[in-house]
Amino acid sequence: MPQPSAHPGDPHYLTRSGWLRAAVLGANDGIVSISSLVVGVAAADPSSSAVMIAGVAGLAAGAMSMAAGEYVSVSSQSDTERADVARESEALRDLPDEELAELAAIYREKGLSEETALRVAKELTANDALGAHVRDELGLSEIHAANPLQAAFASGLTFSVAAAVPLVAAYLAPEGMIIPVVLVVTVIALAALGALGAKAGAAPVLRATVRVVTWGVFAMAITAGIGRLFGVSV
Repeated sequence: MPQPSAHPGDPHYLTRSGWLRAAVLGANDGIVSISSLVVGVAAADPSSSAVMIAGVAGLAAGAMSMAAGEYVSVSSQSDTERADVARESEALRDLPDEELAELAAIYREKGLSEETALRVAKELTANDALGAHVRDELGLSEIHAANPLQAAFASGLTFSVAAAVPLVAAYLAPEGMIIPVVLVVTVIALAALGALGAKAGAAPVLRATVRVVTWGVFAMAITAGIGRLFGVSV
């Protein structure tokens, strides 16, 4: 039976938070890291072949690294969540009265009277004790549950797509113009990423765009500064 909604034409966007975070992270890293790599290589060797070899290698390695990193980190979160749920299940089996009192106390803290809080706790316990404690004591739900495969796929895919943007720009740039072309395209790509991420999450577009562009340019500037400081291309 579908859940009733007071605004069926305007759904909540929290269900997108898991994959959207991973997607934006992957895309942002793809744009910034490959742009920095391309600019660094072009500064040392402006030949198109050197730039493309380095860029393609960076794209492949970065996509795998992002996907693996997301999978491992989100899996750790998922393991922690499952361990807490298992402990809660044991407590409900061994200490049902204490767990009922704990659940009632949670509802009292949310503003219910003592009598109502106890009644709600009893009814929810009778219906699904573990579900009530997981949701209201641990703060977990299906919406926020960690999904390692989803995060890994979203991050790896968006890294690849976003990283291809500066790479294609470098390939199409006129001879001797790789660096300025890539830098301009990178700023445009970061702005587009910020706007798309905001649209997907129904967030303010301007603020998200400025944030993504600012931090992306800052990261590239730091990379370039380190390279200049040590006399190498980073």
